[in-house]
Amino acid sequence: MAPSSSSSDSPVSVVRPSVDRALADFGARNRTRLLEIGAELAPAVDALETVLTGGKRLRPTFAYWGWRGAGGAAEDERIVQAAASLEYLQACALVHDDVIDNSDTRRGRPATHKRMAKLHADHGWSGDSQDFGQGAAILIGDLCLVWSDEMYQASGFSPETLLAGRVPFDAMRTEVMAGQYLDTLEQVRGSSTREAALRVMHYKAAKYTVERPLHLGAALAGRLEELGPVYTDYGVTLGIAFQLRDDVLGVFGDPSTTGKPAGDDLREGKRTLVVAETLERAATADAERFRSLLGSPDLTAESVEWMCGLIEDSGALAVCEQLVAEYADHAAAVLDHPGIDAQARGPLRELVAIATSRTH
Repeated sequence: MAPSSSSSDSPVSVVRPSVDRALADFGARNRTRLLEIGAELAPAVDALETVLTGGKRLRPTFAYWGWRGAGGAAEDERIVQAAASLEYLQACALVHDDVIDNSDTRRGRPATHKRMAKLHADHGWSGDSQDFGQGAAILIGDLCLVWSDEMYQASGFSPETLLAGRVPFDAMRTEVMAGQYLDTLEQVRGSSTREAALRVMHYKAAKYTVERPLHLGAALAGRLEELGPVYTDYGVTLGIAFQLRDDVLGVFGDPSTTGKPAGDDLREGKRTLVVAETLERAATADAERFRSLLGSPDLTAESVEWMCGLIEDSGALAVCEQLVAEYADHAAAVLDHPGIDAQARGPLRELVAIATSRTH
């Protein structure tokens, strides 16, 4: 069922029910295929479906409104299917990201590798449960990547239109993998510079979350060449603001909202812009202590509290909040471009507020 809306609907709520239905239908068909191979695959499929449950559905939302901004019809099942395929790409990224970071939870539930490790331990199988969990999670993430491509190709667009859409679709997949590698590299190099943090945000978040989904919508509507630069101006700035807000929430967010323990990004040692700004502004002794604590898996609540205090007292938090506001304002201003369909301007402007909300 294609999206339908009323004036009171948010741009996400217009898209999400249709995307959820498309994912459920596609997932049910693929569950049947896998269980025909072997009933033992059921726990892996269950884990995969859990990763797809919840989430903001921002990438399909931006793809849909990129389509609408390019003049695409409001009720078109093809764009729903193509946009929904991005959720499988996101699921792949989340599963692999949790393996890389050895995260315990995702959205308040056990991370996929932890879930599969428990399956191993509960059955008393031979070998190491953690190794099995990580290997199984990598394969589940790979399967998500395969299904993303399959769902996109089966969306119903003509071969010519699908080929045009593959330009941003393929770029998006390459860029997020490159961004993830850079993120992993920065954690081990420990450079913690503003430039390095912004580069990771640019490829792992801004282009992946906002710009390329918008480009996909425009390409499928046949207007990528015209609207691509406009969507880049809007999408990259908003994407950076979105990731920066996420990084702030990764330190100061409410666990009941974020689904992760308070200060989890500090335990994982993520080299975010929040960290870079703190290290640059703090006194030498404080910066050295902060750096020594960053990435410690057994970081105490007291140490987290001290690190949060330094982020605030150094002025780093205020700088990051100001950057979020400036990037968001710039993105909103871009929407005055006459090439964007008037019916999409309001929703795209509302998405600026949603993506940079303190509770997203």
